[in-house]
Amino acid sequence: MKAIKILLLALFMALSAQAAMIKELASVVGVRDNQLIGYGLVVGLNGTGDGSSSEFTIQSLSNMLQTVNVKVDPNDIKSKNTAAVMVTAKLPPFARQGDNLDVTVSSIGDAKNLIGGTLLLTALKGVDGDIYALAQGALTLGGSTAKGGNHPTVATIMDGALVEKEVVYDIYNKPNANLSLKNSSFQTAIDMQNTIISKFGAGSAMALDPRTITLTKPSGISMVEFLASVLETDMNYKAEDKIIIDERTGTVISGINIKVEPVIISHGAITIQIDGSGFDPAAPAAGDVDIGNVAINTNTNTIKMNQGNVTVANITRALNKLGATPKEIIAIIENLKRAGAIQAGVEVI
Repeated sequence: MKAIKILLLALFMALSAQAAMIKELASVVGVRDNQLIGYGLVVGLNGTGDGSSSEFTIQSLSNMLQTVNVKVDPNDIKSKNTAAVMVTAKLPPFARQGDNLDVTVSSIGDAKNLIGGTLLLTALKGVDGDIYALAQGALTLGGSTAKGGNHPTVATIMDGALVEKEVVYDIYNKPNANLSLKNSSFQTAIDMQNTIISKFGAGSAMALDPRTITLTKPSGISMVEFLASVLETDMNYKAEDKIIIDERTGTVISGINIKVEPVIISHGAITIQIDGSGFDPAAPAAGDVDIGNVAINTNTNTIKMNQGNVTVANITRALNKLGATPKEIIAIIENLKRAGAIQAGVEVI
């Protein structure tokens, strides 16, 4: 099998602090989307709906007809113009009655496609079982899907649902609110606390743990104004160094400045040497090819690097030049981490 060429994406995760708005690093606790779901029927399909094997569709159609005073025995229904679907939507925070929501419609039977279908009135419920929106309308498949593409059994309805019940957020009358960091960090929590205090005064913020900061509204300002100002505040932020490895596609995503400590590693026929005597650009050994303070010797499958200037980006680039497979490159990076030569976190997905 031909090896997938590994891709190194140099993300600029600078080691020095950089500015970021608080809203990019944290969210207000309780202010979030709520997932809605419902079961419905799509009609108007041109013979591409559920077949007789989808008994729940036939029973649902019979039940629906009874609501409009048409009684039909399910055994007498032979139509393939109907499909049973699950309808999903997100109810955003502070949505009001009459607001529109986009919905996604997905077939759960054996329908071939949903092209040309119309969703009948479907109640969308929250996890508590209450109805929060009603969905109905013509389906849109879009692009190549409408021509029988990859997902002809999944469709959308733009503004296809109306909000019927609101989720109450009483922010205005609350003297306190909490922020939740998107990534846990003791230092980031303290820095955020100090940034808010420097702008709004003592007692306006307190870090409770590496993820939670509690806010206390100053007098003379509403909670809405206070939160808006806090979320738009800039603060110094140091991004966490991380290497992400996708073993399925052979992709390595690394910060451009992630250092590799002195080490000698041998993996199969490949040897990597990082030390003070690893490579002398002024006097390269026979067969060494200089690619920027890194020597690659294809005769011995050896990579030589000088201590102090070696990064994961250097190693990955050198291994690519040497013809290493994605599997070999990933294994080498993982073992460098295990040996303590890489201090950044490694996440395999």
